[in-house]
Amino acid sequence: MVALVVYESLWGNTAAVARAIAEGIGSGAEALPTDLATPERVAAADVLVVGGPVLGFRLGTDAMRASIAETEKEAPRPPDLAHPSLRSWLEALPRGAAACAAFETRIWWSPRGATGDIEKLLAAAGYRRAARAEKFVVTDKYGPLRDGELERATAWGRDLARLVALVPA
Repeated sequence: MVALVVYESLWGNTAAVARAIAEGIGSGAEALPTDLATPERVAAADVLVVGGPVLGFRLGTDAMRASIAETEKEAPRPPDLAHPSLRSWLEALPRGAAACAAFETRIWWSPRGATGDIEKLLAAAGYRRAARAEKFVVTDKYGPLRDGELERATAWGRDLARLVALVPA
């Protein structure tokens, strides 16, 4: 099974979760930032897992990212804005039919999240939801991840691999 875990990560938390999910899925799974998840690589995938951080209680926009670059001076390190936003990547996603799942990283009390937007954009491109979206918690605005979240992400990846193996194409 070829699985791609595509992510946007500003402070490294979502990237760490994506790598843990890919590890859980197992052989044939790879975690990639948006710019490396080319249309050709996505077309070759049997499973597409997509995730990003919650920004402003939703999937971030390019305008939000521009604001973050200007306003987040108290961050422990600059945000990684070298890759396209997940929203812009999803909006340009070619049509496909692979199984998919969504995840997000968030502060525990966030009233809304990013996975709804991710799932809607994946569905609009023809992808089939294979599992319920998952939320992984960071302890503060910039992280780190809450204890046990990487282990939970690895377990979710294993569960996804089992579910996708059972979902007919």
